[in-house]
Amino acid sequence: MKKDVGVVVIGNHVQALGIIRSLGRRNIPIYLLHDDNLCIGRFSRYTKRYIKPPGASNEVDFVDFMIELANKEQIEGWILMPTSDAWVYVLSKHKGTLEEYYTVSTPSWDIVKFAYNKKLTYQIAEKIGIPIPKTIYPENLDAVYGIASDIDFPVIIKPAIVDRFYKKTKTKVFKAKTKDELIQAYIKASQVIDPSEIMVQEVIPGGPDLLYSFCSFLKDGKAMGIFTGRRSRQRPMDFGSASTFVESVYMPELIDLGTNLLRTMNYYGLSEVEFKNDVRGSEFKLLDVNARTWLWHSLSIRCGVDFPYLLYKDMIGEEVVPVASFKENVKFMHIYTDLGIMVKEVLSRNMTLRDYILSLRGEKEFAVFSLNDPLPFIAESLMLPYLWVIR
Repeated sequence: MKKDVGVVVIGNHVQALGIIRSLGRRNIPIYLLHDDNLCIGRFSRYTKRYIKPPGASNEVDFVDFMIELANKEQIEGWILMPTSDAWVYVLSKHKGTLEEYYTVSTPSWDIVKFAYNKKLTYQIAEKIGIPIPKTIYPENLDAVYGIASDIDFPVIIKPAIVDRFYKKTKTKVFKAKTKDELIQAYIKASQVIDPSEIMVQEVIPGGPDLLYSFCSFLKDGKAMGIFTGRRSRQRPMDFGSASTFVESVYMPELIDLGTNLLRTMNYYGLSEVEFKNDVRGSEFKLLDVNARTWLWHSLSIRCGVDFPYLLYKDMIGEEVVPVASFKENVKFMHIYTDLGIMVKEVLSRNMTLRDYILSLRGEKEFAVFSLNDPLPFIAESLMLPYLWVIR
């Protein structure tokens, strides 16, 4: 049993803070690596060191940096835990080299690619009978012209690899309500990413209250920890990049679908599998797979499923007892972003202030605020004017 093994959390924001608090409370040493000084996790009482590495785009420099860090800090064997798709990509691609110095929690690229590239994700889903939204893969602009008269609008232009697209556009999808809008959206997308990565997908009707997630720690095809939640509010509300309000709900059908998908991928580790309930056919359709912690994973900890610690125990060779149940009707709230969504929705008359207040009833897990670890919330509060300007 290696109690002195620490963890290097790579990334920032709420995902990183959740891991830091989960493991730090158990006196596990934590280093935080992030390529931006505006990093709330660095202010946590549980962060032993904050270090600014090369960015994820500088893969070779990053690997060299990590080798030097292991030797300099004498942290050989520590566990690497990423919090974003970009870092998942880098760790999986260079897993062989990095594992000479660290324990890498991310699977190798031959597995990760099935979650990272949504085309491959959907291919597996269709092969094993998991419903997906109607999706078309046009190879060029002529193909878009060919399908534009035969599809039902609205649709979205969706990238197969979200990380690259989002970095350049600051949105997850382009929306199109007409043929002309589709053509323009495709042209715009093809200027940002390779046309081979572009997908045209139907819009499943309904708001974010129809969005659900199956979250798990999977090992050898078996779920060692399970959790399901409904994402009621997100920013932005239609195709969100960040959930702001989530509730724990038990959805056994998602457990079966998600476990089957991950098992087929031969996946190991933590993941979030996203679905939307298509009320037209009363079925859940697969949207995405995130091969890492997700923004609101601290909700599962509050409900009795501590995913970072389950993963940590397995990686240091301790026995992991499967966790097959969790507390329901607990709510996750990212205070500032959720208040911002509330203002927009109330002003747009999509929500009443009374409805919003009623939704806050019951037990809550806050994304950043903690009386036991207050500095990250204070730092986030001070950063708000800057974040408002850049957004």
